[in-house]
Amino acid sequence: MKYLLSTAALLFASQLAFAQATAAAPLANDCAARAISKDGKPLAGAAKTAFMKKCAADAGKPAAASDCAAKAVSKDGKPLYGAAKNAFIKKCEKG
Repeated sequence: MKYLLSTAALLFASQLAFAQATAAAPLANDCAARAISKDGKPLAGAAKTAFMKKCAADAGKPAAASDCAAKAVSKDGKPLYGAAKNAFIKKCEKG
C-alpha cells in the first residue's frame, strides 16, 4: 500500500513539474524569437541577456501596462523616455 501511494505521489509531482515547465517554454521561445536588433540581426551577449530579462519581466505585467506603454507618445508623435514615460504609464494605469 505504501508503495502504491508513493508511486501515485511521484507521478502527480512529475506531472505538475512537467506542466509548469511547458507553460514557461512558450514565453522563453517568444522572447528569444523577438531578440533582434534594429538592423535585423539577432542579439548576442549582454544585449541579448538584458533583452531577455526585460522581456520576461514585461510578460508578467498585465495587458493594460503594455497598452499604456504603447500610448506613451509626446504631442509631436515621438515616444516618451525616462521619467516622462514612467509618469505617463503610472497615470494611465490608474485610470
